[in-house]
Amino acid sequence: MTMPHDSSKKFLSDLQSADPVIHAAIGREHEREETGLELIASENYVSRAVLEAQGSILTNKYAEGYPGKRYYGGCEFADQIEAAAIERVCRLFGAEAANVQAHSGSQANMAAYLALMSPGDTMLGMSLSHGGHLTHGSPVNFSGRLFRVVSYGLDPATERLDYDQIRELARREKPKVIVAGASAYPRIIDFEALGGIARETGAHLVVDMAHIAGLVAAGLHPSPLPHTTYTTSTTHKTLRGPRGGLILVGRGPSPGETLGTAADRLKAVNSQIFPGIQGGPLMHVIAAKAVSFGEALTPEFQAYQKQILENARALADALMSQGFKLVSGGTDNHLMLIDLTASLDGSISGKEAEAWLDQAGITVNKNTVPNEKRSPFVTSGIRIGVPAITTRGMGKAEMRQIGVWIRQALQARGEAAQLGRIRAEVRELCGKFPLYG
Repeated sequence: MTMPHDSSKKFLSDLQSADPVIHAAIGREHEREETGLELIASENYVSRAVLEAQGSILTNKYAEGYPGKRYYGGCEFADQIEAAAIERVCRLFGAEAANVQAHSGSQANMAAYLALMSPGDTMLGMSLSHGGHLTHGSPVNFSGRLFRVVSYGLDPATERLDYDQIRELARREKPKVIVAGASAYPRIIDFEALGGIARETGAHLVVDMAHIAGLVAAGLHPSPLPHTTYTTSTTHKTLRGPRGGLILVGRGPSPGETLGTAADRLKAVNSQIFPGIQGGPLMHVIAAKAVSFGEALTPEFQAYQKQILENARALADALMSQGFKLVSGGTDNHLMLIDLTASLDGSISGKEAEAWLDQAGITVNKNTVPNEKRSPFVTSGIRIGVPAITTRGMGKAEMRQIGVWIRQALQARGEAAQLGRIRAEVRELCGKFPLYG
């Protein structure tokens, strides 16, 4: 089986003879994606144009440095591509400047932190168990190992961000940086309030908008840029580009005078990406980023983001009608978090739910919930997102059916015949919404 975009056929034909093991595995992955429901909130499907750019001859080119200031010769076309990516992403988000070289969202965060802090400085970030990200201060991550981390979380009554708690912690701990953004938080984040807290306490605000970047680009979620020193993001997820990272120079006030201008902020973070933590940029990925940024500037992308919100609300309603308890009682964005301790009979773990749904052709990820009692390898919840199935063209009717399948699959408790029946129905539905034709 070959990949679906035309330009790859010759190369994968070469791959079939050169390395049949890898060729076969790629074919099986293609089949998995085509015939199953992808509900992992951080995954999406890129366009054929993005696939073609990322699989291009640009993978051969080293281009250490930045456009116009490279350490290697032969970079004139690499400069054109990176300049286009920067111009497009700045136009998309209203940024003054950008770095598009970060290999991942984690490296984008690392560069932003290192531009603003020294090892041992205090950082205030969202607790991983309450919906934050590893790079927001987890002790097993570089962020928790390099910096003194104070964590904030959710109000136990509302399961929403507690801005009073964040303000109190910032006043007491005097962090150098406040980090906002989440990997499993289904509600609107008040960046203006966080910016006010940062100004009041003399901190830099860094927002990691990886999950909601597409919604921000479409004007469907408040933008963090007016309030931040740096805004970071991945380029996949709702943005629907290749896997990678970016850093945007925000317009928020900067404590002190050293990073007062956009040029100062860009210079500081650029030097942390290269030569600080990376070598040569991945030019094939930057080309794919440029293509996806161009796609995100179209009216069709705006309509797509609106459909994401409609589908998320429809799926959340369907799940709640099937007896599932959602953290915070619903969603304002592209994802939702099921608390399995308060769903069905309360005995199912996230690990079990993920495995059983996978057998039914429905891919989710186990996830911690607020006040988690189980280990991160077991968990008491599952995270569900709709960007990928929205890309396929599915709508509200399909969301209602998916809600029914999720309940049926978990109630089956691993019974092969029932999960096989659901798997056949899922495959039939996916056949009506082909990924690449």
